[in-house]
Amino acid sequence: MWTTRTEMLIGKENCEKLENSHITIVGLGGVGGYVAIMLARAGISNFTLIDFDKVEESNINRQYVASAKTVGKFKTEVLKGLMEDINPKINIDIKTERLTEDNLSTLIDRKTNFCIDCIDSVKDKVALCTYCYFYNIPIISAMGAGNRIDIPEFKVMDLYKTTNDGLAKAMRKNLKEKGVKKLQVVAPVSPALKDINGVGSISYYPAMCGCVLSAYVINSLINS
Repeated sequence: MWTTRTEMLIGKENCEKLENSHITIVGLGGVGGYVAIMLARAGISNFTLIDFDKVEESNINRQYVASAKTVGKFKTEVLKGLMEDINPKINIDIKTERLTEDNLSTLIDRKTNFCIDCIDSVKDKVALCTYCYFYNIPIISAMGAGNRIDIPEFKVMDLYKTTNDGLAKAMRKNLKEKGVKKLQVVAPVSPALKDINGVGSISYYPAMCGCVLSAYVINSLINS
């Protein structure tokens, strides 16, 4: 079986636990695409994938879904195909639309075992994290992975203990106003480079963030 080496590490019962879990991933770009692939390879078999965007040429340097052949295609559809190539029995529900405060209740299943926030927009991230907080939906949120080229180091921590991250700072301010008192995040250790016009990125940084998110979710599921 293709899950044999995973079973050697975590045992048959935990493999079955992963297989039966349902994961919701919102945002399928540089971070979210890697999360989806890592979780699929770990044997998780039930997913909801949410993203409104199409692959652009500028995505090729860092996004799992992006290649010369996928430019112009919806990220949800590309990723669904890639995950089905890994596990033909996988169950994937794609929602090709932008998550906002107005459609949260229709896009997010409150019974999902874990929601993974890989959204770029602060406004939409805040809406999702607030919703999950007040409905007790397990969630972990990706903080900044841009404008860095050092050897990546990410930590899982509470949002209110983060430093060196402009995205986390904006999230803290907004979530505090919403009454959200805690949020598990994956945040970079090193500060972003200064004097960068826009948000630059390199191949390995978003991928590493995605791997840490995946590891956290897998360990949380098998230890629950």
